[in-house]
Amino acid sequence: MQGRVVGSEDLRWLREWVDTHADWSRKRLARELCAAWQWRDGRGRLKDFAARAFLLKLEARGHLQLPSLQEHQRRRPRGAPEWAGWQEPAAWSGLLRELSPVRVEPVIPGTDLARRWAFYLHRCHYLGLRVVGANLGYLARDVQGRELACLLFGAAAWRCAARDRALGWTEGQRRQRLARVANNTRFLILPWVRVPQLASVVLGVVVRRIRGDWQAKYGHGLDVLESFVERGRFAGTCYRATNWRCVGSTRGRSRQDRDRTQRVPVKDVYLYQWAGGGQ
Repeated sequence: MQGRVVGSEDLRWLREWVDTHADWSRKRLARELCAAWQWRDGRGRLKDFAARAFLLKLEARGHLQLPSLQEHQRRRPRGAPEWAGWQEPAAWSGLLRELSPVRVEPVIPGTDLARRWAFYLHRCHYLGLRVVGANLGYLARDVQGRELACLLFGAAAWRCAARDRALGWTEGQRRQRLARVANNTRFLILPWVRVPQLASVVLGVVVRRIRGDWQAKYGHGLDVLESFVERGRFAGTCYRATNWRCVGSTRGRSRQDRDRTQRVPVKDVYLYQWAGGGQ
């Protein structure tokens, strides 16, 4: 669970520890658990978000009882990204040679670029915007500074049979190496931009720099990228054009579907491996 093997002694200790600190908030429990178990990322930061998810999952499965939510300490949910006075630009078209070189810039929270990036994904992507856990966003521009595309990478899917089979992973190898996989969860060419082959060019630029950006943000690099491409909606052409491999498909079940009754669209699984990655 959350990359950890939890034995009966661990569960017994956790139950007693949570009961002893029943006056703590869930946020504090997560941070203190990270400190107790030395649960840190590659830059030495506490992985309190992962610890919070870990505790919630244990509670959902009946293994422990967390303190009630402290409503007075909860942050208000973030509203939808806004852009006062924004109007969708008129559609324009062009050739790649007129836009080159295409550049991508990492999204830094709190900046104007981050606000525009979030607004575009929320408004224009069919899935909207959802950022959870480890993540890295990009905004692409052309040589004239015009904004072209938004991308979001996040933590890899915990389980994916097609991916794990293609990489030749055992259960133990999956737990050990999953942190070095990032999932391209959002890819949006802005709907008013009409430039043939632009998607593959943008994706190629990102692939060439994301390992260094991930290393700078999280203290470790990447070996593999993955993406789940919904059948019937997309053909995956830009991934194939940039040397991603289609290694299979999902089973059409949600990751939250423990009873195996909830059907979701089948998605093709694409992987990108750098030389020597994921072995």
